[in-house]
Amino acid sequence: MPTFHGEYKMPGGKLIVVDCDVEAGELHDVTVSGDFFVEPDEAILEVSKALTGAPATATAAGYATVVREALPADTVMLGVSPEAIGIAVRRALSNAGSWRDLDWQVIVTPKISPVLNVALDEVLVTEVGEGRRGPTMRIWEWNSDAVIIGSFQSVRNEIDLEEAQALDTQLIRRISGGGAMYMQPASSITYSIYVPDSFVEGMSFEQSYQFLDEWVLEALFTLGVDAEYKPLNDIASPLGKIGGAAQKRLASGAVLHHVTMSYDMDAERMMRVLRIGREKMSDKGTKSAAKRVDPLRSQTGVSRDEVITRLAEVFRQRHGATPGDITEEEYTRAEALVATKFENDEWTLRIP
Repeated sequence: MPTFHGEYKMPGGKLIVVDCDVEAGELHDVTVSGDFFVEPDEAILEVSKALTGAPATATAAGYATVVREALPADTVMLGVSPEAIGIAVRRALSNAGSWRDLDWQVIVTPKISPVLNVALDEVLVTEVGEGRRGPTMRIWEWNSDAVIIGSFQSVRNEIDLEEAQALDTQLIRRISGGGAMYMQPASSITYSIYVPDSFVEGMSFEQSYQFLDEWVLEALFTLGVDAEYKPLNDIASPLGKIGGAAQKRLASGAVLHHVTMSYDMDAERMMRVLRIGREKMSDKGTKSAAKRVDPLRSQTGVSRDEVITRLAEVFRQRHGATPGDITEEEYTRAEALVATKFENDEWTLRIP
């Protein structure tokens, strides 16, 4: 049996599998297979031959170039691409495995403060990176309003602090990049995924966003939402944007990936707090803003709790996950981070 085995399901495409050995720093006995479609048949054999002898240290893009140059000019590929094959090769060499190769936990957090939820993201992804926790998907629950800005955003450019204070909305800066999220307990649905970085080996940020959120598109489809991923980081439907994703990759070897989706957005309150929302909607008014981030309530017709239950069910069924909990030690570490970092102006206002 080959020493290395890797799988990659191309978003919107098919499963690509690569098996190979490595000798003297080069790929040997390479086999590319899967449930995709390629014409002519012989083209996929040419790909396997071309990859044999390629350096084992090449990037996914490098392998994609080898594949592209090996394909006959009249090749037709459906559900597969040279880039996807390159990713599958890198995943094989890093022993990334598939979703079901990992021992996943699903956690639905009890109602806690928004700032503690943000601190838990840093704690849990650190725990995964240092090997004390396995891969985890966590659904947030919180007990007060907040506006959570990206790690690199300017407070004064994004947030009306007077309005936020008047509306009793806490300002929090998270560790991942991306844009501001206006969040109310009954109006938003947020989940975080904590995984070793080897699991997204060979993927660009854009590819990893799609890869890590493919399951949620399936869950939304079962609720009647025709959702799709729109690069770089949006989940959308024909009726409008549903939510957006953000990521942080730690030097310890873990990835934090989180998504906030709108369930029943109060567009007027959101635009009072978010300056950027006012600018985008200045010539359209609140009515158009409500269409811009279309709430899941109107598309599913079910309660927020039912949406959350379905998300957890689909993740468990699809990836073989089991229910999990946050430990007392993890909560203690998160509470310490709240005090020393996330409620500290040195962090929150680091970009004024």
